[in-house]
Order: sequence, then C-alpha cells, then structure tokens
Amino acid sequence: MIVAVLLVFAFLANVVVISQLQHIETQQRLRDAYRAQLAAGTAPVSEADYTGKLLRSTSPVGLLSIPQIGVDEVLVEGTDANALKGGPGHRRDTPLPGQPGVSVLLGRAAAYGGPFSHIQELAPGDRFTVRTGQGRSTFEVIGVRYAGDPTPPALAKGGSRLVLQSARGPAFAPTGVVYVDARLVSDVLDGGARQTTYTSLPPEERALATDTRQVWALIFALQFLLVAHLAAAWARRRVGTRKTWLVGAPVVGLAVLLTAEQIVPLLPNLL
Repeated sequence: MIVAVLLVFAFLANVVVISQLQHIETQQRLRDAYRAQLAAGTAPVSEADYTGKLLRSTSPVGLLSIPQIGVDEVLVEGTDANALKGGPGHRRDTPLPGQPGVSVLLGRAAAYGGPFSHIQELAPGDRFTVRTGQGRSTFEVIGVRYAGDPTPPALAKGGSRLVLQSARGPAFAPTGVVYVDARLVSDVLDGGARQTTYTSLPPEERALATDTRQVWALIFALQFLLVAHLAAAWARRRVGTRKTWLVGAPVVGLAVLLTAEQIVPLLPNLL
C-alpha cells in the first residue's frame, strides 16, 4: 500500500514538477546544439541531415518565437510522447515551416514546460517567427479552431501555412485538440525532401496519441520496484528498520521514480 502511494506521488511529482525542470535542461542543450549547427551551416532543411541520414527523433530543427504568449522554444523533429518531452515537435510528414505546403507543429499543454498551453489565446493578425537552417520565416495567425470547425481554404500552389496543435481542456485532462492556423507573410523557402507521408506516419506521432512501443520498459521498472520492495521487507526482518531505511530507501525511491517515468509515454502526447 505504501509503495502504491509513493508511486502515485512520484508520478504526480514527475509530471507537475520534475518534467518542468527536465524541459528547461533539455531546451538549453538543444539550443546550444542548434546554434552550433546554424553557425556551421549544417542545420537540417529536410527530413535528412547534411550527410543524407534520416533525422533522429528529438533532433533540433528550428527556433520558434511567439512573444504574445511567451514562447521561445527549440523545435525538435518528431511528435511522439518522447520527442515532445524536449519541446514542440515538427510532424515529420510535413514540410519545415516556411517551405511550400502546410507545416504542422505539436506541443504539450501542461507537462514538460507546457510550451503550447496558451496558443488558444492567439488572435487573428498576431505575428510570430520560426528560424530554420534556411532563415527566418514570419507567420500571421489566421484563427483558432477546434474539432468540427471549418478549416482554412485550400493552400494556393507554392504557398505556405503553419498549424500549431495542442491539447484543449483542463491541464492534465485533455478533452480534444486546439488548432491555430497561420499564413506565411515572408518569402517562401525552397522545399526539402520528405520520405515520410501521412499514411506512413506512425500512429504514436499523431495528436493526442499514446505510445505503447516501450511498455516493456514499464514492465522491467515494475519488476525492479517489486524486487526492491521485497528485498527491503526481508532486510527489515534480518537487520532492523534503521539499517534497512538507510540502504533500502534510496533503492526503493529510485525504483519508484523509474516506474513513474515509464508511465508518461502511455499518456496523450499533448498532455
């Protein structure tokens, strides 16, 4: 019973507090890496890097600045639960912002910094920018919509539009998806090659998707937690409560934190 209570507490602490600190650290690391790529002229402009290798999920691909709602984030490639821990993700079946076509960015609304928690507050006419390896692109908000609302008109040939997506509803209890449509008001950039299509996009990378691909890690974490708990119970009878507490508490605590961390991918990726 105590272990169950600790697990719930650790999960809540991880999502509400620890994830925010992880987001800050990850963003700083991504920003340093991306600035180095920009300086070297190796920042990606397509689904592959400058050597032709497919971009790894969580690779930095741009800098998003929306001053109206305090967003200044490094964009990462990929939109599954793990990628969105680091920052807003670029859906890999769409062009990079500023290139011809409709680009899609997904971001969390609460956990891991909740960078897109206020996108629904953007108003038509608001402008923001995205910096990629091709330069800075400026977008103007068309409007905010929800499921069932009419979508913007079909994009003209050679045009560019950006869609921001996040969870709507109370924090940590999403009820749907909010969409912010924005049109490019600066020059259209050259298009980059894309191997991934909408039909080949993994289901884990779609809005509000969960990820069960790493459920084995949760199973191992639960086994570790069970063994640590049983070992602590056995040691308490053999060497006493005080010695068991000194040695066993950190081990059980680590097992609880590892288990709580493995639960996150099973939650909606926009949480």
